[in-house]
Amino acid sequence: MSVATDPIQVPRGLKNVVVTDTELGDVQGSAGFYHYRQYSAIELAEKRTLEEVWYLFAYGRLPTAEQLAAFRAEVAPLRPLPAEVRPVLRSIALAGATFHPLAGLRTALSLIGAARGLRPVYDQNPAQRRVDALLISAVTPTVLAALHRIREGLEPVEPRADLSAAANWLYMVTGAVPEAAKVAAIESYLVSTVDHGFNASTFTARVVASTGADVASAVAAAIGAFSGPLHGGAPDRALEALDAIGTPDRIDEWVRAEMLAGRRIMGFGHAVYRTEDPRARMLREIGQRLGGDLVDFAVAVERRVLALLKELKPGRELPVNVEFYAGVVMELSGLPRSMFTPTFASSRVIGWCANILEQAADSKIIRPIARYVGPPAPQPL
Repeated sequence: MSVATDPIQVPRGLKNVVVTDTELGDVQGSAGFYHYRQYSAIELAEKRTLEEVWYLFAYGRLPTAEQLAAFRAEVAPLRPLPAEVRPVLRSIALAGATFHPLAGLRTALSLIGAARGLRPVYDQNPAQRRVDALLISAVTPTVLAALHRIREGLEPVEPRADLSAAANWLYMVTGAVPEAAKVAAIESYLVSTVDHGFNASTFTARVVASTGADVASAVAAAIGAFSGPLHGGAPDRALEALDAIGTPDRIDEWVRAEMLAGRRIMGFGHAVYRTEDPRARMLREIGQRLGGDLVDFAVAVERRVLALLKELKPGRELPVNVEFYAGVVMELSGLPRSMFTPTFASSRVIGWCANILEQAADSKIIRPIARYVGPPAPQPL
């Protein structure tokens, strides 16, 4: 017999509320540090490939050379566009004047999940779940790139088995084999964004997985959460701020006006970090290695924003976050701005899938309650 308990009152947004255990990683906001399993995420981004980190999330360990070669051979045939989605991809891409690739991705993944017969994770063993997770992770970048190219009046570019995941992403979006420096820059960015604690989209994926739903459904739900501008949709907006400023002599004028008007400066502040976002620091260094006026301008803007914050809003810490320099690095790597957030999603899907698999091992559904604050009930009709 169940015993009634009083509801537990928690902060709005579940801030600092622990809802489960995970072995996938953690974010230590006060220390400006985050990790994937037992490894520093930034060190992995600087020293390892996306495939190695993907393997780490899928199997719990970094691969040997032989394991990595086998893994690449396993995921390569999962990357091409499935036959089921090809006939309708053009209709998806051209639907609506304000189409966004993430909206099309949700539709395409739902179709792929249905056509491939992805079963509820509740009905599968761990090995079968992992097969579905690898498929969704592998095909997501291909779908996103194809949707973009169709929207631009271009034909989709098929992935190449001889290119890495990062190189394939640039190749499929631009249609040209990328330079090594650009591949290295994007690879570091992709690795650094695979996972980042219990953010809104990851939590959404786990809620859906807790119902026993299939992997494609859980990822589609995560994409919906991710598409919001307060979550994954900010890299291009941060770069738009640089456009609005225009020239170095207008930095102070523009920043002061924004701050005094109470408007948020995109690319600054983070829900978790109370010090510099470690991803921003790494991407700043990558941008400076690529070089050019854009990164020099971004560094100058960052310095003045931080200085003016101290002057106009003393005591309020809003350090630069990942979006600010992510936009710079992606632009320098040749990616169009409409593909900044999809680039983020093309790596984060690996983290979502790992969280889905971890959640699937727990048979308890996530089912919180809400506090009713409406008119007293029942009232006469």
